[in-house]
Amino acid sequence: MKYSNLVILLAIGFSYTACAQNTSKDKQTPTKTSKKQQTMDLSKITDPQVQQAIEALQAGDKSWYSFFTENPTMTDDGNKVDFKSFFANALGKEMFLSLDRVENDGKDIHGNFKAGQWGTFPVFFRFHKNAEGKFDRLDIGQDK
Repeated sequence: MKYSNLVILLAIGFSYTACAQNTSKDKQTPTKTSKKQQTMDLSKITDPQVQQAIEALQAGDKSWYSFFTENPTMTDDGNKVDFKSFFANALGKEMFLSLDRVENDGKDIHGNFKAGQWGTFPVFFRFHKNAEGKFDRLDIGQDK
């Protein structure tokens, strides 16, 4: 009698387990996001040079430097930093995740930014263009 009760309990337990199993048609396969889907819409940036510079930044492309004068002034949260050494560390690792606001004829960009080891937070990039059309200053900082 003991043996038959044990067999019945095991049979009931296995039947519940079998009912809870997923069948292949119940499983959802994760969808892969293509690179094109990950690309942010930069069309709201109305200054063409800023738009191209941000495209280069997003791609981690060294053409980013070509939009600037040889030795542009740069500030990060109001502190003067060296432009080239800053982006030597940031280019390809840091990027905008969203563009929330564009102001000043397309030269001020506000959005959520992935800043490598520093995390993700809202920032601004303020581009200053010289008479020749190159950027001679870039102010960046955390948006408050």
